[in-house]
Amino acid sequence: MGLEEHRSESPAAIGFAVITVSDTRDAASDRGGELLVRAIGEAGHRVASRTIVRDEAAAIEAAVRAACAVPEVDLVLTTGGTGIAPRDVTAPTLERIFEGTIPGFGELFRWLSHREIGSAAILSRATAGILGSRVVIALPGSPKALELAMREIVLPEAGHLVSQVRGGPRG
Repeated sequence: MGLEEHRSESPAAIGFAVITVSDTRDAASDRGGELLVRAIGEAGHRVASRTIVRDEAAAIEAAVRAACAVPEVDLVLTTGGTGIAPRDVTAPTLERIFEGTIPGFGELFRWLSHREIGSAAILSRATAGILGSRVVIALPGSPKALELAMREIVLPEAGHLVSQVRGGPRG
């Protein structure tokens, strides 16, 4: 089966969980989370869960595991905490709990970012993996980075990723 055939048999609309990782954001100031919610809706998908958690390993892990337990969630997006500062613990926390990794996501994201911001792209630890039968993608907090990731990677491949993780096409 070719790539286009795989994509054509992938679910047209999937459920997303959006988790903002931040010590300073709240519902009113969560620009990144709002951007993700808007992009998901405009692409014809739905947001099944949305939350904000502190940039602490236990809180991130609990939120991601809870999102993965929601039947309507097919794909979990986190935003924030993917840099290299000591407080940025999203990437190492998720990589510790992933049952499988999707290394191409981070590689492609940094390559695309390099076109826009140059060598500073190496500062991103954006990552993706599998937890149970869910895809989990950790995105930066920058709105421009989120727009890039959603436009160039996440939305074009979301259905295909979900279908493959679940073992094939699903309605």
